[in-house]
Amino acid sequence: MLRTPTGGAGNGTAAAGERSMSIGAVLGRLRDEFPEVTISKIRFLEAEGLVEPSRTPSGYRKFSAQDVERLALVLRMQRDHYLPLKVIREQLDALERGEQIQLPAQGTHRELLDGTWEPESERRTAARIGRTALLAAADVSEEELAEWESFGLLAPDEDGAYESEAATVARLIADLGRFGLEPRHLRAMKASAERDAGLVEQIVAPLRRHRNPQTRAHAEATARELVTLSVRLHAALVQTALGVRLH
Repeated sequence: MLRTPTGGAGNGTAAAGERSMSIGAVLGRLRDEFPEVTISKIRFLEAEGLVEPSRTPSGYRKFSAQDVERLALVLRMQRDHYLPLKVIREQLDALERGEQIQLPAQGTHRELLDGTWEPESERRTAARIGRTALLAAADVSEEELAEWESFGLLAPDEDGAYESEAATVARLIADLGRFGLEPRHLRAMKASAERDAGLVEQIVAPLRRHRNPQTRAHAEATARELVTLSVRLHAALVQTALGVRLH
């Protein structure tokens, strides 16, 4: 059963005279129920618009009790119901409007994709793509794909299938090629991505080995968030190095 904060997400009011909390104090409040939560996680949820703490004139975050309750609800939706952040945001908006929300049974290994529930076994099947389908999806030739494979930028598994993300990788390689970047130039990017993946794996590996099945499932959500943060950091570093802004 889903536990909701007092007054619902976003509709409660702080008790009279209640003091606001620093992000460190919020972390201490949450860790009893969510031992894996970190300050980076709280900042990430704020960046995604799931909580909006006030700020002091000097820029420090100040969280109300209602903010902490909202964070706890978000974390429960991730841990107990395996919902992606986009869906959690929609559910919180519905709660604020006073609407009833429907969630999958607690503890089931499902994920909400495009508004429908998809079993784990079906997701695994959908996550693979054949060579012909990859060529069509990326709109590239057999020769181009073979060249990229020779440089290790793409690789099929033992059954000759690819991860579904391979189509995106192939399209990006082709787009970069139009600017004169050849596969040999992109090997450094691949090596950097593999190093980033190794760092993420170091963080989530203990969660995946945890005896609590909910903690193991939460490892996947943690990995996705770490990937998002890593991509943002990489983009920011490149922009800083070039002295350009994308927006």
